[in-house]
Amino acid sequence: MLTAFLLVKSTRDGLTRLGPQLADVEGVAEVYTVTGEWDFVAIVRVREHDDLAKVVTQHLTKLNGIERTQTMVAFQQFSAHDLEAMFGLGLEDRTG
Repeated sequence: MLTAFLLVKSTRDGLTRLGPQLADVEGVAEVYTVTGEWDFVAIVRVREHDDLAKVVTQHLTKLNGIERTQTMVAFQQFSAHDLEAMFGLGLEDRTG
């Protein structure tokens, strides 16, 4: 499974309608509106790099209202549980 984060800069007109359209794209698992330079973050989960390429180059190009995108492919995933385990190593309670 490949996970990627797509940062999307919207046109002014796209701000009000692009979120649901992004969420309807096959392979897009979640879409968030965000503050800052980018307007949306779409989380894409697909099987292979070719599938990600299709999402970006075929599906997103059909949507009106996208000014530009940036794609970041995830290498590793850490859950809150994983982080607790990493930071808790060797920190047993030594009182009592």
